[in-house]
Amino acid sequence: MNFQHPYSELLRTDRLPHIWCPGCGLGIALDSFCMAIAEMKLPLDKLAVISGIGCSGRIAGYLNVDSFHTTHGRAIPFATGLHLANPELNVVVFSGDGDLVGIGGNHLIHAARRNLNLKVFCVNNFIYGMTGGQMGPTTPPGAISATSPFGNIEYAFNLPHLAASCGAVYVARWTVLDILKLKKSMQEALNKKGFSFIEIISPCPTLYGRFNNQNTGVEMMRYFKTHTVHNPKANLSEIEISHGGQIVVGKFLDIERPTFMELYRKVVQERVKRTLDEKYEEKAYPQEHT
Repeated sequence: MNFQHPYSELLRTDRLPHIWCPGCGLGIALDSFCMAIAEMKLPLDKLAVISGIGCSGRIAGYLNVDSFHTTHGRAIPFATGLHLANPELNVVVFSGDGDLVGIGGNHLIHAARRNLNLKVFCVNNFIYGMTGGQMGPTTPPGAISATSPFGNIEYAFNLPHLAASCGAVYVARWTVLDILKLKKSMQEALNKKGFSFIEIISPCPTLYGRFNNQNTGVEMMRYFKTHTVHNPKANLSEIEISHGGQIVVGKFLDIERPTFMELYRKVVQERVKRTLDEKYEEKAYPQEHT
């Protein structure tokens, strides 16, 4: 009897088994995404997945769709070009906190400001996992890392607040324990016009966990379970993640705002109409030449 994986059509099975560490949550994040697009029956020829460098960046390589593994921090500008060249595509950016918020933070805020029709799924494991465990822009204050051996003294980004304040129209945060809620949120983002941002809190027991007395994926998952609070009505400015503190999750924002392409098309249409009107007037009422 031949067993076929339920998402075999969505995965590049020749690249499996994956390279992620035991206890990593990236496989769960990928599973949520596969469930989301399978249930939606989303045409795979209308889907493109972009990633940057890092552990999360491997997700694009495992998906059997048009996918692009770009340079560090440049996933969003690459996705922007792809979206503007072919607005009919569902363009998803699936990468990590270091890639999207650290190296590529400037691109994140401007893509949100422009309300580009991009779906950005940011897997946040609080650390630069692939390069040795350096602290990043989401490492909670007080947390240990390879570059903060006595505890991080820098303030961390509150990602949902950052995305919302820059202009995103859909903002949510879930841990990889919330697999069904994460799946539903991904579906909502894929159906949304405009810049959608989902933060996915994921364990990294190999580096972040080991540095901070959570040596296994089970320990980190247990921490997520006991410290997660579902509060979609929370004040976004107050849901930062502290070392040892609560993790507030939920769908925080779902609003409507004209997208960049809608505004662009409106300008083009108005300009074309004005040009045609001017040509008509010139033909109907030619100026006398002296």
